[in-house]
Amino acid sequence: MNAPGKVEIASATKRFQAKRDAILAAAADAINEQSAKGMTFADVARRVGLNTTSVTYYFKRKEDLAAAAFEQTLDRLEAMLEDAAREPTPEARVARYLNINMERLARIRRGAERDFAILSDLRAMEDPIKRELLDRWRDVFRKTRALWGPAASRAETDLHGARAHVLLENTFWLTAWLPRYEVDEYPRVEARLMDVFRTGIAAPGEAWTPAMLDIEHDEPEPGREAFLLAATRLINELGYRGASVQKIASELNVTKGSFYHHLDAKDELVIACYKRSFDIIADAQRLAENAGGTHWEQLESTIATLLDYQFSERGPLLRTTALSGLPPQVRSTMIDRSNRIARRFAGMLSDGIAQGSIRAIDPLVASQTLMALQNAAFDMRKWASTMPRERAVAFYASTLAFGLFDDRVLAG
Repeated sequence: MNAPGKVEIASATKRFQAKRDAILAAAADAINEQSAKGMTFADVARRVGLNTTSVTYYFKRKEDLAAAAFEQTLDRLEAMLEDAAREPTPEARVARYLNINMERLARIRRGAERDFAILSDLRAMEDPIKRELLDRWRDVFRKTRALWGPAASRAETDLHGARAHVLLENTFWLTAWLPRYEVDEYPRVEARLMDVFRTGIAAPGEAWTPAMLDIEHDEPEPGREAFLLAATRLINELGYRGASVQKIASELNVTKGSFYHHLDAKDELVIACYKRSFDIIADAQRLAENAGGTHWEQLESTIATLLDYQFSERGPLLRTTALSGLPPQVRSTMIDRSNRIARRFAGMLSDGIAQGSIRAIDPLVASQTLMALQNAAFDMRKWASTMPRERAVAFYASTLAFGLFDDRVLAG
């Protein structure tokens, strides 16, 4: 007698879960396009063909929906890492984790799967949700670090941490450049990317002896550099929409009126922050090329200078995660500038390959790993502060200079 009731309950539960999953997928799309702060119930409802009231039946507040989307991302990252951890060696684990990500992105490109929400807005959430999500993110980071196995020393723990961060950030960065390839090329791209992870960029026999470059700027307008620096820090930490004009003004202990003395609108602020960051990267590339030496020496000096900048009080550079809050036309302009910088890295790599100071790698793929490296270093400032700056730069840079499995930097 109870069987029909159980069937009805199971069917209702299945329908509820399916609708909830559809809402979460729509929320993830909205977050990726507009950021968590920019996501609205109305937009999510439109994407799944519901009205706003129907969405609130599943999630009472917008913050609850964003948190659930982030939790789903963290669940999937943990599942991928647990799968990769079953492999017998660090190299096999990293290769498996990359393969899982590449196959997932191929399914998304073919329309067979939906993407999950990017995690750049985690810090813009409010406590206690923010604290809970960050605790889970730290678990993801520790599981990634564990792909290299137990560390024999504190220095090795630090190195494994740098490797874990570079691996995660490169897989997150894939969505920025992988769409330029046909989906049937993904296995080739995966092999070329794993080649960089496995053995690095420098040719055999090359060492890590960078010359630091002077990328200091004269301020054309007094106070503007400090203003843009404070804004960059807050946008990196809280996202474009989380870093309000009031918060930026408070950080500098000035009035909102002072903000509008420097810039007419918040979009102009982000554009100015991006221009400042891109100019610094381009300056480092140009100064390294003008300094001469082998192309590897030019590249290592560029990388070391930018990482030192990111880890110092002079930094940071603006993270690309702020792009999701910008109007499409402005976003496109910023992406074009980023691509020009990546192409310049690719040119340095190509010249080094021809010269013999850089391994025979895919320069287009490797250039994107360098973009991810310098872009993500901001998040490792606390890690870098626990050791001499030179060591932090060497550890972090070694992940791509010599690969994710080379321990020579520990002897330095």
